[in-house]
Amino acid sequence: MRILIVEDNVDLLDSMKMILQNEFTVETATDGEDGLFLAMQNIYDVILLDVMLPEINGFEILKKLRNEHIMTPILFVTARDALEDRVSGLEMGGDDYLVKPFQAPELVARIRALLRRSGNLTIDHTIKYRGIELFGKEQEIKIDSNLVKLTNTQYELLEYLIQNSGKIVTREQIFDRIWGFDSDTTDAVVEVYIHHLRKKLEGYGYHKDIQNVRGIGYILKAPKES
Repeated sequence: MRILIVEDNVDLLDSMKMILQNEFTVETATDGEDGLFLAMQNIYDVILLDVMLPEINGFEILKKLRNEHIMTPILFVTARDALEDRVSGLEMGGDDYLVKPFQAPELVARIRALLRRSGNLTIDHTIKYRGIELFGKEQEIKIDSNLVKLTNTQYELLEYLIQNSGKIVTREQIFDRIWGFDSDTTDAVVEVYIHHLRKKLEGYGYHKDIQNVRGIGYILKAPKES
């Protein structure tokens, strides 16, 4: 799971990152402009967003994301605890609101709740798609109750496809999510790993669920019966 934190208080930012990095992949930004740029890539599972930010405030970031149909769950984390601010953030398309100061367990619990609500996480932290179950970071999965071992990259690729099942993801989004912006390779590597992942799923009949969207990317969904 990948989380973006947009927070201009560096001490608080470092504290939140330390709390979350054992369970999630965490990326950060200290002003609204950088935060918006990263969020527009649409590769995060949750965004933690301060309201009072340099350059662009959190409400404007949220508005721009929703106007672009980027529906990543947003958790506002801010000292602005007035009722009108909370209502405004939620009515604009925010998903939850956490007022500073807060305790670490509440922060983690709010994030997990958003992930469950978005379908990216179950109560026991298992990620599921049809007969496929992912259990965390062990890279071991179950396919129709059979244990199957994947490489780290294969696991991350399958996890991302499942998290976005039924939605088209571009090759660029997959590349940015799995390999990162500063990778030495190119997005052509995506096709190679899609092929490897399909081979892993082929024996269980799920390889056809990873469908090509010509010229764009891929979509994970059950194939239509002929």
